[in-house]
Amino acid sequence: MDDGKHTGPRAAWWNRAGARRRAEAASATPADSGPGPVDAEPGAPGAVAGQPRPLHEPDEYSTPPYGGPGPWAPAPPVQRPVPTPAHGTPVPPAYPPHDAPGGPQTAVPGAPGAPGTHPAVPPAPPVPAEAPAGQPTDGAGFTAAPPAPAVPAQPAPPQTAFAQPGAQPPPATGAQWLQYDPWGAPADSGGARPPAAPLDYQDGPGPRRSSSRGPLVAGAVLLALVSGVIGGGIGSYTERNGGFGTDRVELDQAPKEDRDRAPDSVAGIAARALPGVVTLHVGGGGEQGTGTGFVLDKQGHILTNNHVIDPAGGSGPISVTFSSGETAAATLVGKDSGYDLAVVKVTGVSGLTPLPLGNSENVRVGDPVVAIGAPFDLQNTVTSGIISAKERPITAGGEKDGSDVSYVDALQTDAPINPGNSGGPLMDSRGRVIGINSAIRAADSGNGPEGSQSGSIGLGFAIPVNQGKRVAEELINTGRATHPVIGVSLDMRYSGEGARVSSKNSDGSPAVVPGGPSAKAGIRPGDVITKVDGQKVNGGEELIVKIRAHRPGDELELTVLRDGRNITKKLTLGSATGD
Repeated sequence: MDDGKHTGPRAAWWNRAGARRRAEAASATPADSGPGPVDAEPGAPGAVAGQPRPLHEPDEYSTPPYGGPGPWAPAPPVQRPVPTPAHGTPVPPAYPPHDAPGGPQTAVPGAPGAPGTHPAVPPAPPVPAEAPAGQPTDGAGFTAAPPAPAVPAQPAPPQTAFAQPGAQPPPATGAQWLQYDPWGAPADSGGARPPAAPLDYQDGPGPRRSSSRGPLVAGAVLLALVSGVIGGGIGSYTERNGGFGTDRVELDQAPKEDRDRAPDSVAGIAARALPGVVTLHVGGGGEQGTGTGFVLDKQGHILTNNHVIDPAGGSGPISVTFSSGETAAATLVGKDSGYDLAVVKVTGVSGLTPLPLGNSENVRVGDPVVAIGAPFDLQNTVTSGIISAKERPITAGGEKDGSDVSYVDALQTDAPINPGNSGGPLMDSRGRVIGINSAIRAADSGNGPEGSQSGSIGLGFAIPVNQGKRVAEELINTGRATHPVIGVSLDMRYSGEGARVSSKNSDGSPAVVPGGPSAKAGIRPGDVITKVDGQKVNGGEELIVKIRAHRPGDELELTVLRDGRNITKKLTLGSATGD
């Protein structure tokens, strides 16, 4: 049972009988002598004279202090050290031997046999050696150790040694034990232990042992960071790429609805009007043109602008394409450059959808309108807007020789109208035609082809349907349209207010047609017409526009400025045949 214990000489434990005999032997041996031979006790079994005695002798009373007899040393007693003060614990000097002069004769605490102390550990058995010359030896042939130096004794509190009657106190070991260490090294040859260094006092907690949880915590944090980075990368990839390509994406969508739109909505108007709107393609004489028209009746008559079919001349081809995609050839019925209107006719086409005609006299500024056409040959294009103004006098055409100038008292709209919309219908909120789209005001006023093809800036003009209806009826019935006239020639170079009647024509003929409407009303050369039916006239072109807004035979009231005075004249419009 020596595993893990000190391998030096073991201490012999005292028992009562052996203690008495050793005490007797100690009385004959000086206390400061070194370790000597241990003789076998008389009467001890197996004792041989001149040999070392066993560490444990038989106990006559069989009452050892720490257990039954045996070859092993008993367990060390429980130590209860006192708290160490901050300045350390000094080691007291060893007690002197009992037989020293002036030494105490009482039991020394810590000495063998002293009450409340542990028995002292005897020194290790000496090893026989040859004694030097002059050095005494004991009877067993061992060299006696030199005596230990005397140490000043310190008084000890008086105590009573609980020893057997007649027993002598055991000899002192020469040093008092501060702490009991059963596995410590044995005392030196003098029997005294070296003084222990004072114990240091540390204010505060002692050194902290390294925890094994630190690497685990660091690993967990690192794992969390790596997992977060990987998860973030995967989430970003799936968000940008819509997954890993394994899942089929299906987006929510409203179900199909089979319902009609309100009749007065743009969609409702377009749905009813588109079957009656056509796209025209004309060519001839090295020119081509594209425009729009709409069906007037079941016989196949289609109304459009004169400038749309003008490239065809008198014999050029005219092709009509319906909203369904059906195409048919058309023939010219009649045209009038003064009104910028023309009528063509298709044959052999069934299921035609004529558009209903409204009344332009009922139109008010701000009314909603819908324009349908083929701007830049984009068929079935629908736009919307409002009526921006009425009775807007415009002139169009006249690019050839000035004879084809159109004078229109137009409806102005902000519905987008572009090249290709010409001849298409302008419809009110009830799906009725109130005008024929004819002209736009372009931002680019260049004279080249690009300038003439500029897009809409919100200034579109349409011929009132009342005028278009009358002209269309005349073209269908007679092939020609009539123009209302007043029978005078105007001075177009006059820059003042109103329209001035010329003094005479360039060919020398009178400016006022004899027997004409103006001659009958009393209009003279040089008179300035300032108003028509109470509406102010700003120039000669505006007077023509206002007159052509009426039918032949209509009665008008003219305000004339003559010799600084305003006079009123009434006349009945005459009639003239257009080209």
